[in-house]
Amino acid sequence: MERRKLMNSIGGFAAVAFGAALLFSGCRKEQAVSQTDGGASLEKRLSEETVSFPANTARGEAVPNELIVRFKPGVGEDRRQRAFEHMNAEVVEKLHTQAMKDFGDERGYFLVRMPADVPQAMNRWRDEEDIEYAEPNYLYSYSATSNDPYFTDGQLWGMYGSSTSPSNQYGTGSAAAWANNHTGSNSVIIAVIDEGIYNEHEDLNANCWVNPYEIPNNKKDDDGNGYVDDVYGWNFDRNNNKTSGSAETHGSHVAGTIGAVGGNNKGVAGVCWNIKMISCKFLGRRGGSTANAIKAVDYVTDMKTRHNLNIVATNNSWGGGGFSQSLKDAIDRAEAADILFIAAAGNDSRNNDASASYPSNYTSSNIIAVASITSSGGLSSFSNYGLTTVDIGAPGSGIYSTVPKKQGKSVVSSYASYNGTSMATPHVTGAAALYAASHPGSSAAAIKTAILSSATATSSLSGKCATGGRLNTSGF
Repeated sequence: MERRKLMNSIGGFAAVAFGAALLFSGCRKEQAVSQTDGGASLEKRLSEETVSFPANTARGEAVPNELIVRFKPGVGEDRRQRAFEHMNAEVVEKLHTQAMKDFGDERGYFLVRMPADVPQAMNRWRDEEDIEYAEPNYLYSYSATSNDPYFTDGQLWGMYGSSTSPSNQYGTGSAAAWANNHTGSNSVIIAVIDEGIYNEHEDLNANCWVNPYEIPNNKKDDDGNGYVDDVYGWNFDRNNNKTSGSAETHGSHVAGTIGAVGGNNKGVAGVCWNIKMISCKFLGRRGGSTANAIKAVDYVTDMKTRHNLNIVATNNSWGGGGFSQSLKDAIDRAEAADILFIAAAGNDSRNNDASASYPSNYTSSNIIAVASITSSGGLSSFSNYGLTTVDIGAPGSGIYSTVPKKQGKSVVSSYASYNGTSMATPHVTGAAALYAASHPGSSAAAIKTAILSSATATSSLSGKCATGGRLNTSGF
């Protein structure tokens, strides 16, 4: 069902995204490159200069000269090769994930590089009779700012409710669910599509997913998914299995809000104390590309369909760029696999109804778009909003969570406070996991309905999001 049609049954729906940025780069003659030995890393392919797009075409920046190209059905290798030669294009990578194949897509996509700048290259590709479409390889980024520990001392306000101690009427009420012994389940899995997760953190280690079908460090693809030694997930930015380290601050912070271990007398507690979290790193120092985002989303979809894993949702605290049909296709495959796509509304203080922001503005019905509120119940000054494109508000200002910290030559467990819709989104993802644990077998649609229908009306969100309210997990 198209997302906007679904909105009507629960008072509206939402989607929003973050700071926009676009990317483009590298290429060779056509090669069907496997998922695990694709082109050079994004960091290597990026130039220091970026291309800006006019505001009326796509927000943000792009690295010259990369496009994602989709050929029409029935176009064979010879005609593709002629098109590449005619356009003076080289193939960086063929994107044809296992999830695409499982859902009947025999064509895939081609990531290509050409000498022309991106707008000019797109116009030229549109004239090719064998092309269905060509689009920029957008670059996505998160948007969070650090200000400066957590539950018992009153600082972890997003977990409180009006009936909890400590209390804050504008928190999620998660502590009330915990008091009823609803703390999650290790059979519930979510995926963090972001930076990586520092899996040695004292508050995260027990809840980090370990691939039961992969033998660690034997340099083999034991489960046949195309990724070698993907024990904790995969690093799509560097095309390897290294998802943990001192640089993974944002991803680790997000993971802590979703599922930091609770009741261990350490640091913070996530919305869901018992959970398993897959690390899907696609954001690097310079951001993350559409091509890598597609591979990350499809990795999760394939892992669910391949092994029948109980993957409930992906957390997507990132955004940028313009509309991408190829990324929407990946989100739709996740929807078909019954996986929620929970996305940040963005930190541009703007109305996403008037200025579309992606990926949360896509119309896929598995998306929940999240705005940020403060501890006093106001819409955070930085938060995007939208009556028809943002679904719900959640705590996003002054949120303490888990981060890695360099200490000499070592990496240690630490905590920090960040602001952003990046921080609001994992509260909702944690809520999805908490509901799935207490209501086994619930579909993605049922979980989404439960989240949106239980929202507490909040004056600052009236007319600003579809539910007009904030996250309330007290009954989960």
